[in-house]
Amino acid sequence: MIDEPTIWSKLHGASTHFPIALMLVSAFCDCLSLAWENAEQRRTLRSVATVTITLGALGSYAAVASGLIVARWHLWGHGTLLRHHLFVWPAFVLMTGLATWRVFSRRTAAERPTAVYLVLMLITAALIAGAGYWGGEMLERG
Repeated sequence: MIDEPTIWSKLHGASTHFPIALMLVSAFCDCLSLAWENAEQRRTLRSVATVTITLGALGSYAAVASGLIVARWHLWGHGTLLRHHLFVWPAFVLMTGLATWRVFSRRTAAERPTAVYLVLMLITAALIAGAGYWGGEMLERG
């Protein structure tokens, strides 16, 4: 990563928080929707999950673009950057795929999420949390 603070590193730092937070909120709402018997409450939670994962996936493109510029277009890197990217790339692909699945799915918001979707959602949430952790480590270690 570049040592001096540039507009790109600041943009990357600012833009990464949205996809992380929105992905985790989406996963939380989907999991919480499993506990609700009330269809209206379940529909509300599932709608929030759909909106948050969609906005998070869209926001992840700014985070990835600015991150690539900061990393000088190294897709993998080494050391902490490599660890960060080992989490980022699968999280980015899965988050985009899950958001697309949600937007184009014919399932209604009142229905419970499928087991496959939930497993992928939880894996993606773990991956994006790991990417955030290793991104923070890069800031701490320089």
